[in-house]
Amino acid sequence: MHNPPQLIFYSPDISIAQILPPAEAAHAIRVMRLGEGSEILVADGKGAIYKACIERADPNNCRIAIIDRTDLPRHWMHDLHLAIAPTKNADRMEWLCEKAAEVGINRISLLRCAHSERRELRTDRLEKILVSAMKQSGQAYLPALEPIADFADFIRRPHPAQRFIAHCAPGSKAPLQSICRPADALILIGPEGDFSPSEIALATEEGFAPISLGPSRLRTETAGLVACIIWHNAQG
Repeated sequence: MHNPPQLIFYSPDISIAQILPPAEAAHAIRVMRLGEGSEILVADGKGAIYKACIERADPNNCRIAIIDRTDLPRHWMHDLHLAIAPTKNADRMEWLCEKAAEVGINRISLLRCAHSERRELRTDRLEKILVSAMKQSGQAYLPALEPIADFADFIRRPHPAQRFIAHCAPGSKAPLQSICRPADALILIGPEGDFSPSEIALATEEGFAPISLGPSRLRTETAGLVACIIWHNAQG
């Protein structure tokens, strides 16, 4: 008896080559013990989920046959880009990537700031977290993850008209929920030591609106997730 399609696997090139990537194949064959004839669902990370059947149950070369394709639109209309300084504890960034992907996000960029406690970070582990969160939440789009970049270099790139910087420095800051519109947005979240005064000034010069995420002082990863949720709530 064939297994019903339940689990979602990830194969970015499924439309070109009907083979599961090694890690996905090993999970399907060795861990889930799926055999030839088992039906699975495969996301390409670009918006499509394929119903497929395993033709060769080989963990090193798992061939599948496509039965059907379904294009799944995002449950949000506009693009959300979160740029955040990695935390000293890498587990917190993994948590943020997982939760942001579940809530819904298009792109995550990593920032190297003046007060950063972590100035380098490998992205391979975070990419695996994003893939896992995409599959677990039944989505078909894989959020893009950009390697760490210097704040000044990143801030001068082209960005959407709606762009915000969350910081704890004194000064006038509007609550994000009061000024966020249903439109593409980029939100900057600083390190545990906050953005420096010069970074805040540079962002302001580049058109970033200072925002507040609430009355409490939030951890970096918490601030990132709260910003994502507030933005989604503003999309209507």
